[in-house]
Amino acid sequence: MPLGQRPDPTVEAIQTQVALMAEEQLLLLEATPTPRPPLPVLPTLPPVSPQPTLGAELTEPLLSQERLLVELFRRANPAVVSIDVLGSSLPSDHPPIPGLPDARSGQGSGFLYDDQGHIVTNNHVVARSSQLQVRFFDGTTALAELVGTDPDSDLAVIRVRRLPEGVGPLTLGESRVVEVGQTAVAIGSPFGEQNTLTVGVVSGLGRTLRGPTRSIGTYSIPNIIQTDASINPGNSGGPLLNIRGEVIGVNTAIAVSQGNSSFEGVGYAVPASTVAKVVPGLISEGRFDHPWMGIAMLSLDALMAERLGLEVDRGVLITDVRSPSPAQRAGLRAGTGEPIEGMMPLQAGGDIIIAIGGQPVADSDQLLGLLDLNYRAGDTAVLTVVRANGTTEEVELLLEARP
Repeated sequence: MPLGQRPDPTVEAIQTQVALMAEEQLLLLEATPTPRPPLPVLPTLPPVSPQPTLGAELTEPLLSQERLLVELFRRANPAVVSIDVLGSSLPSDHPPIPGLPDARSGQGSGFLYDDQGHIVTNNHVVARSSQLQVRFFDGTTALAELVGTDPDSDLAVIRVRRLPEGVGPLTLGESRVVEVGQTAVAIGSPFGEQNTLTVGVVSGLGRTLRGPTRSIGTYSIPNIIQTDASINPGNSGGPLLNIRGEVIGVNTAIAVSQGNSSFEGVGYAVPASTVAKVVPGLISEGRFDHPWMGIAMLSLDALMAERLGLEVDRGVLITDVRSPSPAQRAGLRAGTGEPIEGMMPLQAGGDIIIAIGGQPVADSDQLLGLLDLNYRAGDTAVLTVVRANGTTEEVELLLEARP
């Protein structure tokens, strides 16, 4: 400090405080800790044996099921993949890819379809992607190319050029013989948790999901399998298996209440019968042509029949015939009378389809399901139709590809 200059009182006060704190810290370090009083001696409790475990006679049925699931997973797991998706406009419910900061990324599941690297997944997983990466069970990754997509069944095929050694495809089951109550096993990557197994049952069959909308109307996806095996975002495209490890469906959607996006006990899978029909076309042509009749329709029941004054209370009422269309060329008719009060724009007098190919039709879901299962574009379907005058006729309809 220069001669004659007085010290700054603020600085002097700070220096004094720092010195006091240092002295206190030193005293604490040198101080002898106060000894803790001895713990009281507690009385010894009488010995008690552990609770008995369940014997083999009780656990064997569940142990057998447990061993079955362990073996099923061991065999099927290598063929189930996680798909990393990069794109500019992916669905909002896609979970992010761990470790990848790109907010435009998403994730789904898939399974190996054949030994040529073709992988089946959902259309909605990959349709708007710009780049795809597949993660196998052992951590191996491979870039994938998009082979074909089908929005009308929500199926898609991608392909990798190499596979981990020893990994083979899953076997397609026959979804036509699936019954409600059978065990259903889902494997996929919910929320990015790769190769997760969940177990439930087949809860319902013949469900219908809303499909894509085009200029001439909205299509439906029929023959959907309902399951309570837990499915969440990221499971899309993964397999739904039966107890033998055969693919009976491709997990595609969940039912959620408003404001929620997690599983609530109702999941849906595209059936293996649709996979067997659509996927070969996606591999060979990149697309699949679904059969089309060209009608709008309404399911009939007793209440609807009473309001419309109809004698028939089961079947499908034709409410509109597209022009041009197979239905128009076959002579099918929609209502042409006065609009029915309280049911605008429905008009009386339309044909009622009560069977296709000799199989009875109860409602529009069943008609679409039979059409999807048994017919292709170019096939001729024989419809049993009740006309407005009450007569029943057989009408041949040459199916075309959906426009």
